[in-house]
Amino acid sequence: MRSYQLPKHPPQPPALPSALNSHVRRGARRLRGTAPWRKLSAMWRLVRAGAARLAAAGAPAAPLGGHGGWYEWCSQSPPVHWAEGCLTAVQASAGLPWWAAIACGAALLRTAVTLPLAAHQCRLLAQLENLQPEIKNLAERLRYEVSVRGKQLGWSEKVARFHYKKSLRRIITELYIRDNCHPFKATLLVWVQVPMWICVSLALRNCSVGATGSEVQEQFSAGGALWFTDLTAPDSTWILPVSLGLVNLLIVEISAAQKMKVSRFQKIITNFFRVVSVVMIPVAATVPSSMALYWLCSSFVGLSHNLLLRSPAFRRLCWIPRTKSETDTPYRDILSTLATRYSFKK
Repeated sequence: MRSYQLPKHPPQPPALPSALNSHVRRGARRLRGTAPWRKLSAMWRLVRAGAARLAAAGAPAAPLGGHGGWYEWCSQSPPVHWAEGCLTAVQASAGLPWWAAIACGAALLRTAVTLPLAAHQCRLLAQLENLQPEIKNLAERLRYEVSVRGKQLGWSEKVARFHYKKSLRRIITELYIRDNCHPFKATLLVWVQVPMWICVSLALRNCSVGATGSEVQEQFSAGGALWFTDLTAPDSTWILPVSLGLVNLLIVEISAAQKMKVSRFQKIITNFFRVVSVVMIPVAATVPSSMALYWLCSSFVGLSHNLLLRSPAFRRLCWIPRTKSETDTPYRDILSTLATRYSFKK
């Protein structure tokens, strides 16, 4: 067997600061005679402790993500720079003012990226809804079989409940695999929409504060319209922030209006998004108008997509199966539900 030969001149690790180096040396003398793997873990703890001592003593250290921490790191990340390039390319090729380029970019992203994912989500949710009667029938049969089996084997109520839940989970998983409609797939829209929204928002922030160059910032300062002529400054009239809050609240209420039976968890989620919609109003009033405009346009397009996906004709066009909760007059039903919920009767 050929033995492994160590290199004659192994590469040397980078030098540590003097204070940290002396701290590590003192700890290394105490570690002589211990096992190698214990030495590695202990030396790592020594390095961390020495770095903490240097930080406490005021020694300079490179912050994570640059001078501004994680926010600056996100602002200078490759996806954000890619979004900046796309925004400037769209504006330059179309020759539109920046306010129109931001609005068209938001509509294009929501239509080309999130609308197909939203249709896919509706398709999965419709399949899950149509699967519930079969799950209910199988659960009743399983409960009877477990009850009979439990009496034969002398199971206690706790043991019978355990076998029932275990078998029911297995049956439901098999049905999800059979129909290819696992509920986790319905969250794909969130995993795509939220990072995209963050990247575009940070790209607009960089353009507004001059992180991409003074020329783009000058264009933003004169690229607004109506009351928000300066896209680098917050909207002092609060028209954009309040409009954003109202549109987001309308989206939440329309989504809540279509649910017939609402669980406690769904009520908590609905109230959470109501609070987020209200909190976004003061947040949008403190950021540059370019970001508030993008948020408003994105939410407005999302609202239109939400209403479009209620149309029976469009649902059939997207191969969304018909469900028991679907109606032929969805818009009239939404108005009726909202009017009933928020009517003030004496």
